[in-house]
Amino acid sequence: MTINHGSEAVPAPPTAAKTQALGPIGRGVGEDPAPKKVVLSWAMWDWAMQPFNTVILTFVWVSLYLTSRQFLEPEVAASGQLADGSWMSCALAENMASEYCRGLTDLAEWWGWANFAAGILILVLAPVLGQQADARGNKKKWLIGATIAIALIQFSLFFVEADPKYFWFGALAVAIGAVVSEIGGVSYNAMLVEVSTPATVGRISGLGWGLGYIGGILALVLCIPLIFGIGTDQALAFKLVAVVCAVWTIIFAIPMFRNVPESPAYQGAQKASFFGSYVVLAKDLAKLFKHNRSTFWFLVSAAVYRDGLAGVFAFGAILAAQGFGFSTIEVMIFGVAANLVAGVSTIFAGRIDDIVGPKRLIVATLAGLVLMTVAVFALRDYGTIVFWVCGLTLCAFVGPAQAASRGLLTRVTPAGMQGEIFGLYATTGRVASFLSPLAWALFLSIFGGIIYGVLGIGLVLLIGLIMLLFVRLPKHERVG
Repeated sequence: MTINHGSEAVPAPPTAAKTQALGPIGRGVGEDPAPKKVVLSWAMWDWAMQPFNTVILTFVWVSLYLTSRQFLEPEVAASGQLADGSWMSCALAENMASEYCRGLTDLAEWWGWANFAAGILILVLAPVLGQQADARGNKKKWLIGATIAIALIQFSLFFVEADPKYFWFGALAVAIGAVVSEIGGVSYNAMLVEVSTPATVGRISGLGWGLGYIGGILALVLCIPLIFGIGTDQALAFKLVAVVCAVWTIIFAIPMFRNVPESPAYQGAQKASFFGSYVVLAKDLAKLFKHNRSTFWFLVSAAVYRDGLAGVFAFGAILAAQGFGFSTIEVMIFGVAANLVAGVSTIFAGRIDDIVGPKRLIVATLAGLVLMTVAVFALRDYGTIVFWVCGLTLCAFVGPAQAASRGLLTRVTPAGMQGEIFGLYATTGRVASFLSPLAWALFLSIFGGIIYGVLGIGLVLLIGLIMLLFVRLPKHERVG
């Protein structure tokens, strides 16, 4: 059966009855796979979103602008400049108590609180909106709305001036963008079930992540001449970067808008008002715990280690710039290299996922991540080469762990609950979102140096790994 979609006929999404019969993977072994155009268009949403994730949140806008000396009071910022014109390194113990380094630490801490507020909103909204999307069959509409909102938020960053008075405007705008991105991701992840088969879910999930990382490389490359052409200390450069990211998001989301069909409403999904959805959600959680306990406990363990994965990117660029003394160009080059490594490793790991199973892949990557965080700390005296080698190795593990987690959840999600479970997936990840910032702050506070923060992130990853080892999941069977 086909549905006329634009000029091309594409296979219809599986009906709820068929999904119920086949289990959590929407397309059965004997069913025709989704057309490559639909699969690629679905994966392109990761590409479209990558400037927000890579440029705004991680390597450029937040780390090099919002939490930089440009948002300190002028006299405090000036106190960090040395006689030779370079800037004070806040990784050195003798500098950590200076007014300059304390000011930068405060900015990073305030950014953490903005993220905490975003996590609360995700906790409140994501699972209910996922349940609504399942019941009403409008995942694509939610995804389109979220994409447009993220583009508008990026446009709004043009008005964030390099002045302490504008810090909270910028921080809250980006934090709200993170909320919208997570909500859009609920529908996007849930649609994976409709573009994959049991034999291809790992590689298609990896394709999405991989395209995202590669898109991040190109976005960073576009930003380099813009920033250095105008000047690394000029607010206009970073304001224009935000505009470029917004335009990118709109253009590259068009294939998903045009080519991916709307999801059907699942039969048996209960329609309810917004607040009534919380009652439905509570009942479904109880049912999930009773009948699909492995899925329930996977969500809990994943919440912990995924926050550790988020911490690697949330604080990695800050650690590079303030801890290891990377310059602006070095941070951006590292960002390009990090996305290249993560993208290639994620696409490759997607195929390993389909062969050995997602749990084994996640366990292996988490173990590698823990070892690398220890290595960054233990070898810190060898300088920037340590961060280059260990940091890029960390990135090689993060992407596969993220993609395999999404694929594993797709495999263990009860039929007809994809949107709601992926809403819970986003929610549980944000419920634990205080862990990495808390561990980072506590280790800095207790031990008195920014380098100690990497051990805090490593601890969160280790706890998540141990929890995952105790989750009993169905034995992986290679399909196809």
